[in-house]
Amino acid sequence: MKLSNEYAWIIPSCPLIASCCTGSLAFFFPEATRGLRRLCALLNIFSLATSMFVSLALFQGQLVNHSIQQYLWAWIPRSTYFVEIGFLIDPLTLIMSLLVTTVGVPVMVYSDSYMCHDRGYARFYAYLSLFTASMSGSVPSPNLIQLYVFRELVGMCSYLLIGFWFARSSAANACQKAFVTNRIGDFGLLLGILGIYWTTGSFEISELCDRFSELGEAGFVNPIFADIIALSLLLGPVAKSAQFPLHIWLPDAMEGPTPISALIHAATMVAAGIFLIARIFGLISMLPPVMLTISWVGGVTALLGATLALAQKDLKKGLAYSTMSQLGYMVLALGIGAYRSALFHLVTHAYSKALLFLGAGSVIHSIEKVVGYSPDKSQNLFSMGGLRKYMPITGTTFLLGTLSLCGIPPLACFWSKDEIITESWLYSLPLGLVASSTAGLTAFYMFRIYLLTFEGDFRAIKTDWADFSKFPLFSSSISLWGGVELKSPLNQISRNGASVQYGVAKTKSFLSSHLEHSDGDTEARYGRSLPNPKESGFVTTPPLVTLAVPTTLVGLIGIDFAKESTNFDLLPEWLANPPHLFEVSNYFGVLTEILANSSGSSGLSLLGIFVSLSIYGQTNVSAYKQDFTGFTKLARKFGFLIQSWSLNRGYIDYYYGICFGRSLTFLSKSVSSFDRYIIDSFINATGASNLFGGEGIRYGENGRVSHYLFVLMLGAISLLINFLPFP
Repeated sequence: MKLSNEYAWIIPSCPLIASCCTGSLAFFFPEATRGLRRLCALLNIFSLATSMFVSLALFQGQLVNHSIQQYLWAWIPRSTYFVEIGFLIDPLTLIMSLLVTTVGVPVMVYSDSYMCHDRGYARFYAYLSLFTASMSGSVPSPNLIQLYVFRELVGMCSYLLIGFWFARSSAANACQKAFVTNRIGDFGLLLGILGIYWTTGSFEISELCDRFSELGEAGFVNPIFADIIALSLLLGPVAKSAQFPLHIWLPDAMEGPTPISALIHAATMVAAGIFLIARIFGLISMLPPVMLTISWVGGVTALLGATLALAQKDLKKGLAYSTMSQLGYMVLALGIGAYRSALFHLVTHAYSKALLFLGAGSVIHSIEKVVGYSPDKSQNLFSMGGLRKYMPITGTTFLLGTLSLCGIPPLACFWSKDEIITESWLYSLPLGLVASSTAGLTAFYMFRIYLLTFEGDFRAIKTDWADFSKFPLFSSSISLWGGVELKSPLNQISRNGASVQYGVAKTKSFLSSHLEHSDGDTEARYGRSLPNPKESGFVTTPPLVTLAVPTTLVGLIGIDFAKESTNFDLLPEWLANPPHLFEVSNYFGVLTEILANSSGSSGLSLLGIFVSLSIYGQTNVSAYKQDFTGFTKLARKFGFLIQSWSLNRGYIDYYYGICFGRSLTFLSKSVSSFDRYIIDSFINATGASNLFGGEGIRYGENGRVSHYLFVLMLGAISLLINFLPFP
């Protein structure tokens, strides 16, 4: 089916209409909505599927035509201020639209099973459709004003969805943290947009590069001012895409339902920042200081996210820091000018991360029936293990996503990540070292997550959790479970962070507390067997299998077999002209060459996997109880430092609390004291003086004419004395 580009308005309109209908029905007719909630879900899924097919049809047309078209309507028609609204259709628009819809449809289908017992089922679907509509609307925006409006809608939807279970204080705090952090970035973005208009007199994205170039050549634009404008614009992507130092909201965003975590981390909120940098890439590429700043922000974020994920105990937060690290890769690639590689990695990472988060949700739902419905228990990696034999579909698909993110060929992320690492080495030795080191760390912590979740024995019902104080990489004097007193001030911070952020450090599940005294004979003691995890239902597993297909194959689509594409050619020529049978052998030669050139990055990934296997690859519970005297004192101390750094989030939140939280608190109290004791005292003194003065004057107003005449004569005599001359 072929469609004209003028039908692109259907893509954001369908989920928007479905969201409005579902939200209105849930608000005005809540009782009726409970009986029709499955129909509401079906309406939302069908609407987004329609948008997906329209995106696919337009994408096919783009492969043939390679056209760039704009459709504009007057929005604010003024002689001095003219703003248009419409949509811009180009390869970047269609790739992002296809990504949002193809990830969104499996997430919506998955949500039906995940949220079926929640009272806010219909409300969740209304938010979810509005979320996808907001992202789909920002993608084709032809000007910065329209883009800013839809980005704000994306931020609002993330606030609603992260705080969906707002009755939990942690969820309420997390959505506020995400909202405030993104307001900082969006304020910078707004300043940058105003600076762009003040400089060029236009909001149109297609005109920015040419106008800046013309004004720069004419000497009307100060280079320093241009750098400041560009850096202000980049504050928005830094916050939205969780780049250092505005990354602190991302792990807390895991308080929302797992389907929305998948959508945020794959194709909507964090992708919005990368998309904005790509959209204004023509402008920022003319400013070398800005490009250098972007590259190092991305590099620092990639390495920081990888180190913070090394010892996480929460399954979803480990994946969240993984997202942060991979987004750092994309920003680094854009900073060094690897435009195509960055967007290639955005696509491959989106499918892999959506698969991993949906797999994590499947695991959490299964574990909750065993350890309870507290996130501190159901998301704790040390209460899992051995789940592959109980959940084979989830385990297999999760392994595919893990290997893809580790950069193992021929899975999707390998091809894009290898391009970024290669470009990094060509651009700068330090950035190449950062990119390669991050690749090895990624393989380590991702396989750690997989091994602790799916391999070994199911620890929640067979192991006393206190035994994990002797887990490899952590000395027996460094307990993950709060069983050993930590003495130094640094250790005290670590203990407090583990206790506050991970309540499981000082509590145990109902089952494990009984198992400690059961001597292993649980079934005989209680007269029944304890529940085992089960594979998710038939509604949950198809989205996992569906996402496993692009996780495996989508990387091959982005390979430039003809080696003729430029940095800005997002669509390889061979997609429009599929190869003949005799040309396939040439393509295999290209693949072989890529694999040979990537031996360094692949070797680092395999090394990370090997180290992870050697530490976390035990196959039975008794292996965790061995005495790790073979570990040297230095290795144990290094293991503790990794644990402390990771569990306390690099102490960044702690320092933010000191530098900003306490400073703002002190400033607020100072202003309050000044207002109370200085301003209020002045106002109160003025009021009191008026009161006493009025009271004094009142006694002089007695109504006696003789008294008034006496005062008048006295005043006249005083004037005469003062003004008459005397000899």
